Amino acid sequence: EVQLVESGGGLVQAGGSLRLTCAASGFAIADYTIGWFRQAPGKEREWISCIGIRDGDESTYYRDSVKGRFTVSSDNAKNQVYLQMNSLTPEDTGVYSCAFDGAWCGPAFYLGMHSFGKGTLVTVSS
Repeated sequence: EVQLVESGGGLVQAGGSLRLTCAASGFAIADYTIGWFRQAPGKEREWISCIGIRDGDESTYYRDSVKGRFTVSSDNAKNQVYLQMNSLTPEDTGVYSCAFDGAWCGPAFYLGMHSFGKGTLVTVSS
């Protein structure tokens, strides 16, 4: 059974850091692109970042608002993907979830993402 489980969320003050984990089962993350998403209260879900490997080359991609603050990485041996979030602001508050697809990690990677996990809540206080 394909499953993604997110963890690592919590309450943090503005300027703080959190590291989220996306644990995958039922498939090998090395064969797919994994995407991170968030849904702020009262807003639509938006894509944050992705990571993927094709022909031995790793690709990562970030939305502009998190570039330089967030870093996505993976551990294929553990079948996990991470999202290191630094310099957090209240605007980063939301439920963070991960999903996967076979598309290349780049613009529009999010269009085919599926099998979203339930998510982990990140709350950034001012």
